[in-house]
Amino acid sequence: MSLTLGYNTNGFPHHKLTDAIDILAEMGYRSIGITLDHHHLNPLEPFLAARTADVRRHLDKYDMTCVIETGARFLLNPRRKHQPTLVDADAEARRHRMDYLKHAIAVGRDLGAKVVSLWSGVRPAEVTEKQAWSHLATGCSALCAYAEARGVTIGFEPEPGMLIETMDQFRALRDKLHHPRFTLTLDLGHVHCLADGDPAGRIREFATDLRNIHIEDMRCGHHEHLMFGEGEMDFPAIFTALREIKYGDGVYVELSRHGHDAVNAAKQSFDFLSRL
Repeated sequence: MSLTLGYNTNGFPHHKLTDAIDILAEMGYRSIGITLDHHHLNPLEPFLAARTADVRRHLDKYDMTCVIETGARFLLNPRRKHQPTLVDADAEARRHRMDYLKHAIAVGRDLGAKVVSLWSGVRPAEVTEKQAWSHLATGCSALCAYAEARGVTIGFEPEPGMLIETMDQFRALRDKLHHPRFTLTLDLGHVHCLADGDPAGRIREFATDLRNIHIEDMRCGHHEHLMFGEGEMDFPAIFTALREIKYGDGVYVELSRHGHDAVNAAKQSFDFLSRL
């Protein structure tokens, strides 16, 4: 089974979602990572079922698959990026994030998405490490049960600067939850920028957990998503590892800061990755 190249719609912030699907399908992408955001299938706005059905028809038109991404920056709080989170001090704030993630799971079910991807959030200063882990484990456990009942899989992403940022921390959380619906969203650039092992090595090490991959170029020590060729990453080694483990799911370009040049960025990324 061969992997599928996809593109995350956080790199198309100025396009309608259906237009982004058209453009990416024409380029040759066979999947799309849909970041639920203000004008990309916002689950908090009315008529969600009808809007989701329209996107499903559009995907089916091109025989495209999708995953759901939940990293919208200011959807839940217009003043604080990525807030609230599953590790927030306030229980009501955590419930607000949980409600959003449950909506995302429902959208994923209706779109036939392979994965709904999420992360932990940054630990607030007033929350101890132990409390944050407890909040996160409780939330993720409930989400796994909710996803399982709807035939959806959770892909958890370690993210630089958040409570869970390294692969060893992901392993600890995975082992604590021990749920078949809890899998891995691996951003290869994050591994490189944190010097958290070798990306190709981490692919092999976590082969059985992998359900969703984010890809971009990056430099060690700098969490900045770069165009391919502008960083230091060894992409032939990465794709060799993916072939070795017979990875058959999606590899999604993650260039959220290139939205001003979305079409060219997507085309250049496809040309670069398809050769590998």
